[in-house]
Amino acid sequence: MSPSAPADPESVQNGETARAKGPTRRQAALSAAQKRYLRSFTHALKPVVMVGQKGVTANVIAELDGALEHHELVKVKLADDDREARAEAIEQIKAASGADLVQSIGKTACFYRRNPDRAAYTLPR
Repeated sequence: MSPSAPADPESVQNGETARAKGPTRRQAALSAAQKRYLRSFTHALKPVVMVGQKGVTANVIAELDGALEHHELVKVKLADDDREARAEAIEQIKAASGADLVQSIGKTACFYRRNPDRAAYTLPR
């Protein structure tokens, strides 16, 4: 298949282009011990994705998907001052990206999605 050819349904089922689908790649939920382990790494992270005034858009999800694919553990900065709006944005991100919420403090949230090809973090059981 050439790079410019559209994806055929078989390759989508095999996961070649399904990476942008998000919720279809849902992993098992993280345990409390796994979240605690990942939180130890989040302090040193800088925000990679910023959610602006327009909220969670397709471009934000695409950027987050690429960051999760590369880093697995990503810190997201939310610009909204309203607590309920931030909580709603976090839920939208979780649903669209298929990532687990590791931590949410103020205007910052950290998400984790394991990369099946090369896992950067060995999670405890």
